[in-house]
Amino acid sequence: MFQELFERPHAIKRQLSSPLLEARLRFLSQCAEHGAARSTLREIALYQLIVIDYLKLPNAGAITPAEIESAAEYWAQNQAGFSFDCKGAPSSFSKARFIKHATHWLNFLGRLQLPSQQPRPFAQLISEFAGFMREERGLSSETICHRCREIEVYLTELCGQQLSLSDLTITHIDDAFLRRIEQGRYARRTVQTHATILRAFFRYAEQRGWCQRGLANAIRAPRVFRHETLPFSPAWKDVQRLLAGTSDSCPKSIRDRAVLLLLAVYGLRSGEVWRLQLEDLDWENELLHIRRVKQGPVQQLPLSHTVGEAILRYLREVRPLAACRSLFLTMRAPFRPLTRGAIGQLVSRRWQPLGVALEHHGPHSLRHACATRLINQGVSLKEIGDQLGHRDLETTRIYAKVDLTHLREVADFNLGGLLCD
Repeated sequence: MFQELFERPHAIKRQLSSPLLEARLRFLSQCAEHGAARSTLREIALYQLIVIDYLKLPNAGAITPAEIESAAEYWAQNQAGFSFDCKGAPSSFSKARFIKHATHWLNFLGRLQLPSQQPRPFAQLISEFAGFMREERGLSSETICHRCREIEVYLTELCGQQLSLSDLTITHIDDAFLRRIEQGRYARRTVQTHATILRAFFRYAEQRGWCQRGLANAIRAPRVFRHETLPFSPAWKDVQRLLAGTSDSCPKSIRDRAVLLLLAVYGLRSGEVWRLQLEDLDWENELLHIRRVKQGPVQQLPLSHTVGEAILRYLREVRPLAACRSLFLTMRAPFRPLTRGAIGQLVSRRWQPLGVALEHHGPHSLRHACATRLINQGVSLKEIGDQLGHRDLETTRIYAKVDLTHLREVADFNLGGLLCD
């Protein structure tokens, strides 16, 4: 491998004669299998020798992050003169690269000593409740993870005053809700959702004898009127402007266009785009298979010509050759599936230059735009709900109130002499 990475004989000889040869080659081979470019492999090989020298790696024993940082600091002060580092690069840049390469390699060797983590408060109780939600309620993993995070946040805050779960009263919980509303951290609807989550947890906790009886029923959420707020839906002309920003031949634009079209045309959730696999595209029958976040079963949708062309271009021109079966991958090695967070950043980054006034700039803005557009085109609520993957028609019905164009036509209708002065 070193003969492929280096041209000068003395560089190859140095690599072959340095310590931990077999371990270095195994790590480089793994990086190559994950799609690392030749220049990246060469940099890794060079930093391996530096890490060996500065951390005295031939000696047995684990290395702590503090030791890595100390060595990185020393390396950054002495890095000038090494041709593979950027000339004039700030010491913080060199230090960061040393830490990155050292951490990855030591973790591969099993010699990275991470600080022992303290057990999270109430972890066992929350884990047991998660099992109940999964086995008895049949909730999706996404919903379970979200609820467990919120429960942990509240319990950590509520019991941060040396209180046990059995000492909690409704006053403590009400005060936590009020603080969030008064500080403007959450809208009333969000607090209402949190109240529902906590009520379910404390109802289970009562059954297990963890807290006082009657606590769950005493939890009251802020009153939120039905359909109190409109979904944050951008106009379709703004969605077209968003898509127009990906019409160039930049590899990232080609990938982003395919993602944005899936979100805007089908109204998919970011988690559903993240879950897409290569085999979910049935090119022969022009079908798209969607793994719904909240429904479980795979749903078949007709593959739009525009969306299909965008995905096909991405597959032919941009998608890296990797063993991973996920449809959308990162642009840089090691190639990994595009995460939900990355999809959110992708959409937000594309919205920001357009100056569109939106409450939120994430993927759900395109989901709302899709639903609103279908409403305005006269598509039935049942058909829209099927496309969006709604289990309850009431969830879809909220979009009926955003058809302001048709409502104005009704309001402007001239009834003539039927109205009395």
